[in-house]
Amino acid sequence: MEKIILDLCGGTGAWSNPYKDAGYDVRLVTLPDNDVRLFKPPNNVYGILAAPPCTVFSLAGNWVKRTDAEMIEALSIVDACIRIIYKSKPKFWALENPVGKLKRYLGEPVLRFHPCDYGDAYFKRTCLWGNFKVPKKNPIECPKIPYSKTPIGRLGGKSERTKMLRSITPQGFAKAFYEVNK
Repeated sequence: MEKIILDLCGGTGAWSNPYKDAGYDVRLVTLPDNDVRLFKPPNNVYGILAAPPCTVFSLAGNWVKRTDAEMIEALSIVDACIRIIYKSKPKFWALENPVGKLKRYLGEPVLRFHPCDYGDAYFKRTCLWGNFKVPKKNPIECPKIPYSKTPIGRLGGKSERTKMLRSITPQGFAKAFYEVNK
């Protein structure tokens, strides 16, 4: 039986790529084609990776006043991810978001990291909640420059393309996570 990995709100699928490359049955559930809030999970889900949008929760946007409607929309996506996890009862699951307001709703994360902790040459404070094996860090020196001056931070702008590029899971982390959660 193939092992099914659900990649919820997975965007480009960068986090689940190591699973796909290893022959797992990876199901990318992401907009615009698939709304996680309407998704019905299959039986026998092996693992779940969830990366709900961070715009409302990230500390980077703290200066922006969020409306009740924006908060409700964002929380509905997180809620859908949690409901799918609960219903599926996978062997492992992880929900990712940058350091920010999501811990108000989910509590303290299991893991906090920067991409440079796993060999990617930039920093972006990231949190993981869930039930998973913590990947061993293989750090490189993080650049001693402000985030806005890094290749990821320089993307700037507010377009959907820019948001998508900034949210891609770092390759080093994705591989390290897969190695201990396969």
